[in-house]
Amino acid sequence: MINLSAQTRTAVLTLLALLAFAANSLLCRHALGQGLIDPAGFTALRLFSGALTLSGLLYFQEKSFAGLAGDWRAAFWLLLYAAGFSYAYHSLTTATGALILFACVQLSMFLVGFRNGERPRILQWFGLLLAGIGLLCLLLPGLAAPDLSGALLMALAGIAWGLYSLRGHLAAAPLAATAGNFLKTLPLLVPLLIWSDPTLQLSWAGVLLAVLSGGLASGCGYVIWYAALPGLKTTTAATVQLSVPLLAALGGTLLLGEAFGLRLLLAASLILGGIALTLFKRN
Repeated sequence: MINLSAQTRTAVLTLLALLAFAANSLLCRHALGQGLIDPAGFTALRLFSGALTLSGLLYFQEKSFAGLAGDWRAAFWLLLYAAGFSYAYHSLTTATGALILFACVQLSMFLVGFRNGERPRILQWFGLLLAGIGLLCLLLPGLAAPDLSGALLMALAGIAWGLYSLRGHLAAAPLAATAGNFLKTLPLLVPLLIWSDPTLQLSWAGVLLAVLSGGLASGCGYVIWYAALPGLKTTTAATVQLSVPLLAALGGTLLLGEAFGLRLLLAASLILGGIALTLFKRN
């Protein structure tokens, strides 16, 4: 049996979690971009497999489902994130989608914190401005501009995930809460599936990608992240997540053959650099 130091264990777990988060964008983009499955079907299978995986892990850890938690408001934000994510990747590249998602997650959490009484430093406001300019550069009309409807849907997904994350900070038992939230999204899926019924399309490859996204990249990814968090400082945990859009962009280029142009590089530098500045907290 390999004995790892606490620092090495934390580093390995952190890397695995970040790869899992980036994999969500790759799996979804490949499935939706190739028409292997429809967005509603991908969303439903992702949430169902995530709920199944997380509930199984909870039972393995606790030997019961007694601690299964979660709340309906968090489940709603989770569903809104997952649905917006899937529908957006019908038209966005992996890198563009991950960048818009990540920017809107961080910016929404920043603004909610401000509304709740947090007073950022000038450096943080400058970072927010840089990130906003980066998003504007990415979305301005032109040959390299992403599809506007896809961009708006991914922005909505990012805002929803930011609000879900803030809600999740209240949970005393993250695994039980996350499993419960995933389970509570399942009845909320019914209106989405009814509305999308005429366009539902499934293939075995699409189903597999959705299940991998929910069970492995989402379910196992969150558990690994929770295991890594005790060994990370809060600022470190926030900063290392800056690598997720870059990992997704690299994967999209190497695995899916997507281009990474100068406009996207400039926008990524501004957005990620700006968000890095917003992560500096008052001492």
